[in-house]
Amino acid sequence: MDRKGYILVVENDDLMRELLERWLGEAGYAVIAAGQGAMRAPPRADTPCLVIVNVASPRAAQPLIQSLQAVYAAPILVVSGRFRRGLAGSADAAHRLGVKRVLPKPYTRMELLSAVHESLEAAE
Repeated sequence: MDRKGYILVVENDDLMRELLERWLGEAGYAVIAAGQGAMRAPPRADTPCLVIVNVASPRAAQPLIQSLQAVYAAPILVVSGRFRRGLAGSADAAHRLGVKRVLPKPYTRMELLSAVHESLEAAE
């Protein structure tokens, strides 16, 4: 698949990070993945087309999201086990956090790819 840029995955859990890399890579996306502690400087000179970040608590997510927005001019997809399922809850959480989309955990491969696709389309 011909895609502009790459997807940056910010996930502290090694297994989840590897799973996201595999799912996104198999779908044709270029991926760079790192834990939250490694996000002090951009990993590449170019800008990602999307940032996927896991947050442990949506209430405490704002500083992390703001730091990512300060570094990257890309839409942000937030994932967390603390989000409620359902479109209204997800849309409200995304609006409160100032991001394109939120995705509650657990999610399937298809749910992730759908959220990525919607986030990328919304950015165009």
